[in-house]
Amino acid sequence: MIQTALITGATSGIGRATAYALARANINLILCGRREEELKKLKIELDKRVKVTTLTFDVRDKAEVFKQIESLPEEFSKIDILINNAGNAHGLDPIQKGDIDDWDAMMDINVKGLLYVSKAIIPQMVERKAGHIINIGSTAGKEVYPGGNVYCASKYAVDAINQGMRIDLNQAGIRVGAINPGLTQTGFSEVRFKGDKERADNVYRGFQPLLPEDIADIIAFVVSRPYHVNIADLTVMPTAQASSTIVNRN
Repeated sequence: MIQTALITGATSGIGRATAYALARANINLILCGRREEELKKLKIELDKRVKVTTLTFDVRDKAEVFKQIESLPEEFSKIDILINNAGNAHGLDPIQKGDIDDWDAMMDINVKGLLYVSKAIIPQMVERKAGHIINIGSTAGKEVYPGGNVYCASKYAVDAINQGMRIDLNQAGIRVGAINPGLTQTGFSEVRFKGDKERADNVYRGFQPLLPEDIADIIAFVVSRPYHVNIADLTVMPTAQASSTIVNRN
């Protein structure tokens, strides 16, 4: 039976790469994001392989999250796989210099947005006693680094939510796991440094970082395991990275 996966943050980076990886695995797709034109382009490309529909919303908008997910056509209404990928980072300032608007954006997207989307989908999984939730965390949710403060707090929250979900949904037979990437070259750093491309590029200079496709391949592997196998918590870093602060830059 062909499965259906919903991916948040599908227009770029890990989300976009995951859409391609799951399409190759013959999984139908619900692609979610804020940029409607990018979603349309992605749908046209992937429609050749699997059934695809798109939902345009910001995960921070609670009412819109529920409205959009409830609007899904019948053929996409049964969601087998939820990939909570939408996330962001803003700034790398010490706590005393942090921007409160940046703090709000990180907590609202990384934590509350993940919760809103999950709340909209989990009840149908519980009713069927089947489903698979993958929460995209970060090594920042395992180890705090200088200037990481609130971003790390948001990813530590994702780690806690992932563990809590797995406990609460155990009796419903729902698989829950997190994938926690280290340094991965996406548009992530450009957002963090507010469009300063040189500063963003310096994050990945002197070593081979992970690529979005590396994480997408792992996600495709995780969802393809036999149902009795749940990969509960997976941390992946480039070979050059030993910790959040130790990177071998040749």
